[in-house]
Amino acid sequence: MTRVVLASHNAHKLEELRRILGPLVPGIELVGYDGPEPVESGVTFEANALIKARAAAAHTGLPAIADDSGISVAVLGGCPGIFSARWGGPARSDTANVELLLWQLSDLGDEHRAASFACAAALAMPGGDEVVVRGDWSGTVLREPRGADGFGYDPIFRPDGEERSAAELAPAEKDAQSHRRRAFTALADEMTRRLA
Repeated sequence: MTRVVLASHNAHKLEELRRILGPLVPGIELVGYDGPEPVESGVTFEANALIKARAAAAHTGLPAIADDSGISVAVLGGCPGIFSARWGGPARSDTANVELLLWQLSDLGDEHRAASFACAAALAMPGGDEVVVRGDWSGTVLREPRGADGFGYDPIFRPDGEERSAAELAPAEKDAQSHRRRAFTALADEMTRRLA
């Protein structure tokens, strides 16, 4: 078993990525990260994912993966984007983030609520080799939260082709189509090559 550290303190994300990567990259043990959080000073999802992966690889001496993800709303010029986690203020509350975004879109018709989730996934090796890929998931921002599964903006995001919110999808359904699934499926090929 090759140990790979996930550069995140988010237990939900660790569980989700174990489900996604387990079948795609046999022989890895994905472990959580307990080191310091680096300053995410990048201006793109890709740059921030690499910052986190590099920091975890340097801190642990293990291959490290990280992602940076968020929701981008077309009518808001792509915002919240890289600021998704702290859109509602410095407390980084999912509830505050969702409430602010819903308020900002409250006067808009459904035709102006197009959005997409983006995920940049990075792998950093202790020796300096690194790669970053991206996955996107298109949909619409709902008018109110729906569903109890998922986290973040999932309760107000309805993926294209679905009548349910991302938080109403069963974990296996979400895992099969999400932005994170798309990014980490692409990253799995790179991981297999570099960890062999």
